[in-house]
Amino acid sequence: MMAGRGAPERAEFAMSLLNPQARVLDVGCGPGSITVGLIPAARVLGVDSEPGQVALARAAAKIVGSSTVDFLAASVYELPLPDESMDLVFAHALFEHLARPADALAEIRRVLRPGGAIALSTSDWSRAKLRPRTANVDAALRGHYLLRRRTGGDPFAGKKIVGHVEQAGFRVVRTRTRHRKDMGYRELARYVEARLAAAIELPGRDRDQLASAARSAWAWVRGGDGDFEQCWTEVVAVR
Repeated sequence: MMAGRGAPERAEFAMSLLNPQARVLDVGCGPGSITVGLIPAARVLGVDSEPGQVALARAAAKIVGSSTVDFLAASVYELPLPDESMDLVFAHALFEHLARPADALAEIRRVLRPGGAIALSTSDWSRAKLRPRTANVDAALRGHYLLRRRTGGDPFAGKKIVGHVEQAGFRVVRTRTRHRKDMGYRELARYVEARLAAAIELPGRDRDQLASAARSAWAWVRGGDGDFEQCWTEVVAVR
């Protein structure tokens, strides 16, 4: 299963930017497992484009019982917030899913006060470590990347995020690239196989390529075990 899906692991690089008076926006908050870990160190608003994820996040916050966190369903391209209203904007595993990273950063810049900071963590599949990395693994992953691009994402966004941040007018303070065990090798194989199997049931282009990738994923799942470490680029920058 997924390892360390909380603030101590995923948001460690941003924790020094928090204080109890800080107004923090967590964009792409998902089920809130990271968001609730940012409290009571700050006042936090979590935003996600999927209402179902927001409902899960609210349930997680209710368990914690904090009055300093809230959640909204909204797009990063159109945040329902006043100009210059946030001290810190945090995003984990968001930019690899975005078709318009420049527009997202412009909107984040709008809601961030002058001197405020962004803390972004973005994956880069081009530098992921898989052992063993067989021909079937590579073929299955190519299908996985194709599905990511179909929805407007970029599986290699982590190696581009610093450039996007600088082009958006932020001053980069520090960056770090690190590898982390987010899920097991076989778990990743099953995840990729399930996505590809679902995709080939639908009409659309690239079906032959996806079907071939699905067969490779099937073989990967039924092969031996191994190790998987995802590569993450962490960026802290100031408006």
